[in-house]
Amino acid sequence: MNRRRVPRLCLLFAALLVAGCSGGAPPEPDGGRWQPRPGTAWQWQLDGRADPSAADVPVYDVDGFENGADDVARLHRDGRRVICYINAGAWERFRPDQADFPVSVRGRPNGWDGERWLDIRRLDVLRPLMEKRFDMCREKGFDAVEPDLLDAHLNDTGFPLTAAHQLAYNRMIARIAHDRGLSVGLKNDLPQVAELVGDFDFAVNEECAQYGECAKLTPFIAAGKAVFHVEYALPNRDFCAESRRLGLSSMRKRLELDAWRRPC
Repeated sequence: MNRRRVPRLCLLFAALLVAGCSGGAPPEPDGGRWQPRPGTAWQWQLDGRADPSAADVPVYDVDGFENGADDVARLHRDGRRVICYINAGAWERFRPDQADFPVSVRGRPNGWDGERWLDIRRLDVLRPLMEKRFDMCREKGFDAVEPDLLDAHLNDTGFPLTAAHQLAYNRMIARIAHDRGLSVGLKNDLPQVAELVGDFDFAVNEECAQYGECAKLTPFIAAGKAVFHVEYALPNRDFCAESRRLGLSSMRKRLELDAWRRPC
């Protein structure tokens, strides 16, 4: 894959930007969408409704189905931006729209109870289903979307997926969000960061430190876009120094993603 190198001057600029980005409102990109800056502190809670008292941070990333407009409004009253988590890469048996996904697009189990990979080649089928989910996020008042499982091509899905299929699908997801005035994050999919950094407003990453891959996210930092990062197994002492050097917004979380957090 043709990879793009980040110029040293860009990285220097990103480092200077990070040094002054711990507070204050982030600038808005063209079109008025929210643009989280590198170093922005965050909370990630997908276990039930958001607990606004769990963390004094400017960004909350919460489950889009389990949190209502009142939950989002409460977080907004506290001066927080709110990200809507939805699964864009797997069918989920426990969601209210599960019957809308044809059996033909449901692949192999992905390791989580009640979930199966989606056939992301079927843009014609999945686009309207994702549009409905993003409409839900917009109607509840969310500022952005975290679409999960945007790296199906790296997994055993039951479908012959390629990197090209993933790029087409991920770009479709980004357009759906932007058409609704929502910011959108690239979830994992590190091999395609260079190709997709221009399409997404921030990144969300799991365990890049454990696998020695955090430097692959520097194109987002160089572009002035936040990288929201978590580790599950590593203690903070093993990844926070590098996270600060790179400008990531890092913390340790439990795998169940409840309210507990240990930030860098």
